[in-house]
Amino acid sequence: MRKFTFLLLAVISSTTIFSQNEDSIQIKRISDEILSNGKAYENLRYLTKKIGPRLAGSQGMVKSEQWGLKMMQESGADMAWMQECKVPHWVRGGKDAANAAYIPSRSKVKKGPITATIKKELDIVALGNSVGTGNKPLTAEVLLVHSFDELERRKDEVKGKIVFYNYKFNPTYVNTFLSYRDAGQYRGQGPSRASKYGAKAVIVRSLSHAADNHPHTGATRYDSAYAKIPAVAIGLRDADWLSEQLQEGTIKVTLITNGHFLPDTIGHNIIGELKGTEFPDEIITVGGHLDSWDNCEGAHDDGAGCVQTIEILRAFKAIGYKPKRTIRFVLFANEENGLRGGNKYAEEAKAKNEKHLLAMESDAGGFTPRAIGFSGSDEQYAKVLSWKSLIAPYGCTEINKGGGGADIGPLNRALKTPTASLNPDTQRYFDIHHARSDVFEAVNKRELELGAVNMAAFIYLVDKYGL
Repeated sequence: MRKFTFLLLAVISSTTIFSQNEDSIQIKRISDEILSNGKAYENLRYLTKKIGPRLAGSQGMVKSEQWGLKMMQESGADMAWMQECKVPHWVRGGKDAANAAYIPSRSKVKKGPITATIKKELDIVALGNSVGTGNKPLTAEVLLVHSFDELERRKDEVKGKIVFYNYKFNPTYVNTFLSYRDAGQYRGQGPSRASKYGAKAVIVRSLSHAADNHPHTGATRYDSAYAKIPAVAIGLRDADWLSEQLQEGTIKVTLITNGHFLPDTIGHNIIGELKGTEFPDEIITVGGHLDSWDNCEGAHDDGAGCVQTIEILRAFKAIGYKPKRTIRFVLFANEENGLRGGNKYAEEAKAKNEKHLLAMESDAGGFTPRAIGFSGSDEQYAKVLSWKSLIAPYGCTEINKGGGGADIGPLNRALKTPTASLNPDTQRYFDIHHARSDVFEAVNKRELELGAVNMAAFIYLVDKYGL
């Protein structure tokens, strides 16, 4: 009996080792294909330089959708199609501008009178979804606050003023997404919370810890209980200057913004599919979002995720890989200011009673891959954790609990689908996030390709072994 048990364990052990060796070989084939023959970088060059900004409703959106469908077809999808959805159509409507007017303090004037008003141009950008100043300048005194708690304490001072939220990115978080989550409430809630007490507009310190002065946009959300007021983000250097000047005296700022909504229009998720050979009804989704803000090329956010998605499809076809399960490669519409694409994808999946095994997203930039995040049951997490040694040689040395993305969140909520994310190094992402500096030149070819390798390895393992 002992001899039989020993032999059985030996067989199981040798089978496991053989399987791991087989997986290592297959993942190496995928990696070699991407690193030797990859198209992601040149695809990104075309997307950013030939098409450019791709905000929902824009001509850039239309052009990028046509490009995405063509790329799915050329990369070898068994099927490729456009999934229609209504998207919002916010437009900036012109150049955003801000000028500060102030009288310098005696300590900063070496000689002469100090009654002359000095003007300084501020580098600002209107927040997405915000209203404009009404085709005319808006001028008001600025009230500096550092938190919502301070706003509440000083609510009697707010009426008729421009509230300046100078809430800084927390530098102590090593994972900068925690800083973004912490400071993001001022961009999202700040305008309405100031409007509640009669503010005329708000200025929000950009959600970044960059050393430059580029302002960072992003969507705001108005509370219907209060009047909508203009809202802008300000570059960090100008934010520091404005804060310093307000410590010494009164400053008035003149804002000109023109943001407004046009009627909703038609957008599309772009979907390519490799049909499963054994379990075609089990679906694995991998993707990124095709839209970007209008003030940048959207290279890292999220052009990188889109071209990585297409690259996985291309590499699987190039090495002749035939998946057991159906794999869908999705370029989602309208993540930045509406999430209509992700909602539509989940809505249709639920209506068709589809079985979605996993959804994975890349929406954290094309930087060096560090980890894969996973959200599922404890048993599922234990299973994917057992694959760490197979993926680690390519950069993702950790498989962490907690993973997903805005576009695949609706699928998780609708169908309880487990979700995963590529988690690259975070240190540089918010230097350029939603800013004019998010351009093709900011992306490293090798890092971008390695991200695709790690995603492809994970998708391959889920396809082979299931969850």
